[in-house]
Amino acid sequence: MSLGEQIAKNLPYLRRYARALTGSQKTGDTFVQATLEAALADEGLKATLSGGRVPLYRAFNKVWSSAYLEVAGGPPTGSDHELAANVRLKAITPLNRQALLLTTLEDFSIDETAEVMDMDAADVSTLVKEAVEEIDRESTTSVLIIEDEPLISMQLEDLVTSLGHEICGTAATRTQAQAVVAERTPGLVLADIQLADGSSGLDAVDDILAIDSVPVIFITAYPERLLTGDRPEPTYLVTKPFQESTVRAAISQALFFGSSRPLD
Repeated sequence: MSLGEQIAKNLPYLRRYARALTGSQKTGDTFVQATLEAALADEGLKATLSGGRVPLYRAFNKVWSSAYLEVAGGPPTGSDHELAANVRLKAITPLNRQALLLTTLEDFSIDETAEVMDMDAADVSTLVKEAVEEIDRESTTSVLIIEDEPLISMQLEDLVTSLGHEICGTAATRTQAQAVVAERTPGLVLADIQLADGSSGLDAVDDILAIDSVPVIFITAYPERLLTGDRPEPTYLVTKPFQESTVRAAISQALFFGSSRPLD
C-alpha cells in the first residue's frame, strides 16, 4: 500500500476525531487539511506518516497544539453554532479532552495516545481519569434515541440513564421521532443512520434541527461514508459496534459544545 493510500484509509477517522475535538465539522476539517499541507511541505514529517495511524494523529496533534491558542482567541466568525464553538474553545481544557477522545472514540491504547500527544503514559492515564471525573460532574439533559434495533436501543437507554440523563423518547423510524419531538424537544439526540422502515436518521435529525439547535451524535456501522469532508456532514459519529465509554465521551463532548448542527 502506498503512502497516499495509507493516509487516505485513515483520513476519515482523523476527520471524526478532529470534528469531535473542535465541536465543528468546518474547524475540524480545516485542522486536518492543515496537517496534510504541513506534511507536504516537510519531507521529514511526510516520511513519518508511513507508520500508520499513530504518526498521522501525532502530526495532527502538533498542528492543533501550535494553532490552538490562535483559534481559541481569534475573532469570532461564521454561523451561530460556529460562534458558540469558538466561545467554548476558549474555555476548553484541551489535554484531558484530547486524551479521552483518543482512547475512546479513536480506540488508541494509553501508550499510543502518549505517543500521539508526546507525553508520558502515566500522565495520559491521569488526564483520562480527570476527563471521566468531569463527565460525572456534568449537568444532565433529556435524550431522544432514534434506533431501530431494540437491543441497541435498550443498551443506549441504560447508558444514558446511568449518566443521569432522562430519556424523553425512543423511535425506530423518522415518523416516530417526529411524534416524540412534537411533544417535547430533546436536549440531545442519539441517532442511527438506517432506520426500520427504510427512512433515514439523517432526515429525522433534520426535522429536529428545523425546530431547534440540538446536539446530535450519529451511530453508524459505516462512519467513513459521512466523513468525506466534501459536504456538510455530522460533527459527532460513533462506529457500530460501539464501546459504552466511546458513547459516553461523545455525549460529553457534544454537550460541552452545545450543538452539532452540520456546518457549511
